[in-house]
Amino acid sequence: MISKNIIKYVHSLEQKKNRKTEGLFVAEGPKVVGDLMRRNIPVTIIATAEWINGNNPNCGNIIEVNEEELRKVSFLRHPQQVLALFPIPDKNLPAPVSEMPADKLYIALDGVQDPGNLGTIIRIADWFGIDTILCSHDTADAYNPKVVQATMGSIAGVHLLYTDLADTLSRLSCKMSIYGTLLEGKDIYKEELSSNGVIVFGNEGKGISPTIRRLIDHEILIPCFNSGNTAESLNVAIATAITCSEFRRR
Repeated sequence: MISKNIIKYVHSLEQKKNRKTEGLFVAEGPKVVGDLMRRNIPVTIIATAEWINGNNPNCGNIIEVNEEELRKVSFLRHPQQVLALFPIPDKNLPAPVSEMPADKLYIALDGVQDPGNLGTIIRIADWFGIDTILCSHDTADAYNPKVVQATMGSIAGVHLLYTDLADTLSRLSCKMSIYGTLLEGKDIYKEELSSNGVIVFGNEGKGISPTIRRLIDHEILIPCFNSGNTAESLNVAIATAITCSEFRRR
């Protein structure tokens, strides 16, 4: 049985200010919750008897509910057996930016605002072994329920750092290349790419901001192979997947 207060509390975590205050975020569904539980212990689990009996979860606060009660607390149109509250990880880097390893590949997001895009990018980073994403302060919150759902559990394996992106890239540029995806860039399939560095992706409508653009060493472009009328640009998450794949392929 779930109380109205618990339902109200979970729903309050849809707002960023409440997630920040409570230090918690919401994850839903067997896949997402299961992946997160392998790396973190949830504070609360709200689930059906079927899920609880099948998973024997390690959690001090487990609330058993039926399907109707789960629908009342869920953010999903079609709830999937389990919802859990997890602590938000410390967003500070384990070392100062100046000590970030120079031999790794990083993603930087400049004002990516769509939760679905951000969640997909986190999933892409996890797939390609990129464990840190640098985010401008106007990038969507990684712990928005829609973002968490879109990551399909990958948020547990990728570190998100919200930072003054211009300052951070400026300090990193002394020891690694800064790449940026721009419409006036050079063909990514013909350019020499390094195995390390930072790849910057911009806002869905405006692209990379002028301030960040000035810090880019290498402007790259995914060329269009359609000579007729076609889309003006690629979705930022799709562009991230193609770009990361090409960097890793080299």
